[in-house]
Amino acid sequence: MHSQNINLPSKPKIIKEEEYKGIYEIDGLYPGYGYTLGNSIRRIIISSIPGVAITSLSIEGVKHEFSTIEGIKEDVISIILNLKAVNFVVHGDELQKITLKVKGPKVITANDIEHSSAVEIINKDAYICEITDKVSLDIEMNLEKGIGYISKEQVEKERTAIGSISLDAAFTPVKRASYEVENMRVGDRTDHNRLRLSIETDGTISPREVLEFSIATMITQLQSVIGFKETVSNEEGVLSDGSIVDEKMDSDNSPMKIKIEELEFSTRTENALISGGIKTLSGLLKKSEGDLKALGGLGDKAIEEIKELLEGKGLGLKKDKK
Repeated sequence: MHSQNINLPSKPKIIKEEEYKGIYEIDGLYPGYGYTLGNSIRRIIISSIPGVAITSLSIEGVKHEFSTIEGIKEDVISIILNLKAVNFVVHGDELQKITLKVKGPKVITANDIEHSSAVEIINKDAYICEITDKVSLDIEMNLEKGIGYISKEQVEKERTAIGSISLDAAFTPVKRASYEVENMRVGDRTDHNRLRLSIETDGTISPREVLEFSIATMITQLQSVIGFKETVSNEEGVLSDGSIVDEKMDSDNSPMKIKIEELEFSTRTENALISGGIKTLSGLLKKSEGDLKALGGLGDKAIEEIKELLEGKGLGLKKDKK
């Protein structure tokens, strides 16, 4: 008699880890599941790992990125590209301001950047530019956490100060991610799958952490779609007067089914909510402040933005458990 059970795979095992590269294997996958899991995990890895990027900067005496600076070897675009190659770690969710104030002649590296204790620079020897004359270079930069990619138009629309240069922000700390699938024997069958994942990061996060985060993200996403209709318990979203969001309000014709995209959040907050599996107003009301912070990509300012918008509609987040 043929077995009707789908066997569970092994936990990931380390094949090789060196600096910022890692190779991991998952054995015993049901036939075809290697490709299913491999493609899904890779997509999450390349799109959804939180990271840090410079979103805007201002250079004293420079009005736009197509300028040149007298006494400096590189033009402004080259300086910006070199700054983008510096890898930062930010502790906490608040925007961080970092500065570069140097007098020449001097070869400038990332080690010359001044920052608070909440910021770490991984590649301190990264080259930025060279001052060839007795001139000064004064740059102020905004450093932010985020997920995915945000265009400079979006950054500019949200909060760029007058005189600042907005930048495209690629937050992902992952440089490369790939997978391979090969057959292996499980019992009498030789068509089960072995999944091999190769991950390379920029050093701000380890490849192992990236894999663990991506698997946890996929599990969270799948758990949210189990069943055909969400039920509302007495711990779900509440109105500002303390009443509970009931099933009538959660019906298909209800305002509670308004999509997150229609709520006029900032682009970054909207992207973080959708990436966290929150697609509607009803889904948002079923999250507490703690739940939102756990999603990643939502700092204190974003939480305040969400709370203010909900209060304007007479709504509120679910209460955190004490």
